Amino acid sequence: MTIEAIIEEKLLSAFSPLHLDVINESHMHNVAPGSESHFKVIIVSDEFEGERLIKRHRAINTLLAAELADKIHALALHTYTEQEWKNYYAENTPLSPKCLGGSKKTG
Repeated sequence: MTIEAIIEEKLLSAFSPLHLDVINESHMHNVAPGSESHFKVIIVSDEFEGERLIKRHRAINTLLAAELADKIHALALHTYTEQEWKNYYAENTPLSPKCLGGSKKTG
């Protein structure tokens, strides 16, 4: 099973999302072709209602602790309640920041 599929399966099971995108962004970074090291997750769930952003992120990081320990280098999290998603991002998916790791690092 791919890392992307594992992430998706765990998030679906734990958060029953109304919307979920797990996007492998590894190709945008200085890694070997076919790598699964950089991901963006966009998740909309009623589980986030009334929760601060840090608590949402901690819940996902805890759920994915094994993958974060040795497989995932970067995980961009975009966590929303249904109303937040409708108000701000339904038509404009947020972009992840550019990576300066590896040989692309300056300075």
